Amino acid sequence: MLSAETINNGLDLNLLRVLAALDQTRHVSRAAELLGMSQSGFSTALWRLRQQFDDELFMRADGRMQPTARAQQLLPTARRILQEVHDQILGQPQFQPAGTDTCFRLALTDVAEVIYLPTLLQHLARSAPGASVHTQLLPGDQLREAMSSGSVDLAIGYFPDLGSQQFFKQRLYTHTFACIARSGHPLAGRLDIAAYQACGHAVAASPARSTGLLEEFLARRKITRRIVAHTPHHLVLPAIVAQTDLLATVPLVVAEHQAFTSGLEIHALPFRPPKFDIQQHWHRGVHKDPRNQWLRAQVHALFGASAQRWKALELSLYPVRDKATP
Repeated sequence: MLSAETINNGLDLNLLRVLAALDQTRHVSRAAELLGMSQSGFSTALWRLRQQFDDELFMRADGRMQPTARAQQLLPTARRILQEVHDQILGQPQFQPAGTDTCFRLALTDVAEVIYLPTLLQHLARSAPGASVHTQLLPGDQLREAMSSGSVDLAIGYFPDLGSQQFFKQRLYTHTFACIARSGHPLAGRLDIAAYQACGHAVAASPARSTGLLEEFLARRKITRRIVAHTPHHLVLPAIVAQTDLLATVPLVVAEHQAFTSGLEIHALPFRPPKFDIQQHWHRGVHKDPRNQWLRAQVHALFGASAQRWKALELSLYPVRDKATP
């Protein structure tokens, strides 16, 4: 095993460039020019090499510099070391998605898994067929620690607690909330504040940060809900709402998905709901990592572009107010 003592003998690894250049050109002046050195500087470096190895290394013969047996022994290893330094240390690392077998580790809520994961997996099957995805649902402190340690590559969603300088973020789209109800609900088309507060509600208590945002918004405006069903899982809400007269207030993308898959109806809330940014977050330690950069580019291309679909739905529910209207 290589240790500090192994190379602590005064060897300057830059001198290997002198050895390789002289072998390539077999001429001191041309070798100096190749390395961008003065001829005197090159000669000094060559003298140091000769002192280091106690050997002439190159000798003049027939008008050219010819390697000694010791130089011929050193040259293959010198070239290999120089190439590895160039490729592995000085060269820019590359990520090849088509040949990777990496596992991408994402922090997603249960809702985000339903919305984003199938689309991402379909894309990876085409562009990185050997890759896999592992998702986690973590509270704030554990998520920050996991991203700092590298055990989570990206957090996708609404994560206001990832706001320190240790993390970068990129907005995918701005989102809001809507109401879902069963088809034929008695309040369809006439959901005002009074009806919203009087009707029974189903609420999911999963650790989605958007849930807390909505609750704070309602509390500030003194809007109360009569909560009849309280579940830890967002994904059970469609079954509850489809078979009862309960309402559920959910992020707009969730409302669209559940309306499509469960035959529910989407209704505008009787107030202007808060907006929040859906973003992808990553730790500064992987900011320039090619693998993470590639993953971020895929996520942005897949989900940033889809924002217009949800924006159109939002505008149909909450038309832009005329600025002249008080």
